[in-house]
Amino acid sequence: MTDLKFCEPDDIPSEFLKYDKKIKQLEVGKTGKVGILKIKLENDSTNDKTVITEQYSQVPLYTQKALYYDESLPKMAHLFIMSPSGGILQGDRYRMDISLTNKAASHITTQGATRIYKMNSNYATQLININVDKDCYLEFIPDQIIPYKNSRYYQKVLLNVDPNASLIYSEIIVPGRVAMGELFSYDICYLRTVGSDTKHEIKFNDNSVLDPKNQKMNTLGIFGNHTVVASVYILTPKKFVNVLNQKINTMLKNNAEIYGGSSILPNDHGLLIRLLCNSSEIAKTEIYNIIRIARKDILGVSFTEIRKT
Repeated sequence: MTDLKFCEPDDIPSEFLKYDKKIKQLEVGKTGKVGILKIKLENDSTNDKTVITEQYSQVPLYTQKALYYDESLPKMAHLFIMSPSGGILQGDRYRMDISLTNKAASHITTQGATRIYKMNSNYATQLININVDKDCYLEFIPDQIIPYKNSRYYQKVLLNVDPNASLIYSEIIVPGRVAMGELFSYDICYLRTVGSDTKHEIKFNDNSVLDPKNQKMNTLGIFGNHTVVASVYILTPKKFVNVLNQKINTMLKNNAEIYGGSSILPNDHGLLIRLLCNSSEIAKTEIYNIIRIARKDILGVSFTEIRKT
């Protein structure tokens, strides 16, 4: 069995304690229940390309070799995080460690949606550590999270970014398998995102607790008339923050399908953009539009939408 203290967040919320029961099938920590992925990216000055210099994976998490297909930014390494399991099951514990150094530039995404399957025992967690050193640039844009009926999921993301580096991180949560008649039928989906600098001085702590059995999801202040929520975090040097905030808010005002806005994080550390809509595709398109604005301002290059099919 893998050491769960390494893979599991050290601050499991109290809401999950009542689900902490032994699984009759494959217990927590058994082979196949613990996914680990560690990636280190650096810029290779000889070829002026970002390359993977360290990589470790433990199924069900892995990634393929870096791809280079962005004509506007040929040094950027594109990575797809994959899983043969098709989703996250009860008792699963996942951990990812992603670090960029030496002027690396990368766009990382997932092969598809993160499906949180139905559970009758226990819960699932994912811990993501992202470290972006000085003069590095990372876009980490996973596909949507789909919490199935009776699922319980806790995700903790630690964003450690140097003041002279840039990170764009996003997450999308849909209400469930709508085509199967599941609309907010999951038990709990708890997302915690903590931003800090590379000295681990905390800059912000953002918590999204979606608890349909104890919350009225269609009320004002939660979802209202919408069913999909997305968050985008842009951590970048302070000189870019105010202009990006103005441009993104102007864009959002002109989209009738999106209700949302951009806010400046404490001490101009970056931006938090929250979006409400009724389709993951609408959310994804708007996230790409946000990346397009940010990449143009920060790097001076254009962004081409990623096609996975």
